[in-house]
Amino acid sequence: MATEFFMAMSNPPTVTHQEKKVHVIKGKPVFYEPPELVAARQKIMAHLAKFKPEEKYSSGVRLITKWCFPSGRHKGGSYRITKPDTDNLQKLLKDCMTAVGFWKDDALVASEIVEKFWSEVPGIYVRIEEL
Repeated sequence: MATEFFMAMSNPPTVTHQEKKVHVIKGKPVFYEPPELVAARQKIMAHLAKFKPEEKYSSGVRLITKWCFPSGRHKGGSYRITKPDTDNLQKLLKDCMTAVGFWKDDALVASEIVEKFWSEVPGIYVRIEEL
């Protein structure tokens, strides 16, 4: 089984899972997500919901992801070598995929290929392959 789709979006989120905040209340740390991260999570989950597989993946998978950002002054198709880091982008995406129901746990992702590009058509390409 393989799942493949492209989530067209005018501006893929650049806020990352690393941007969680912490407050100390009564001597204990309390973590929370700032509004930008909440909005990014909701945006990704809304797009992912359209592509949720009928059955969750239950064995190892390879996740291939291409993050396509609006090219603007950059040449379309060229690699984006600026922040955010690919691993930070992936963490939020995989957490959202877990929440939407692509798999029981993102620990099933045993292989990943992640790329960032400048693109005339912005969005996120996703391919999931069973191993």
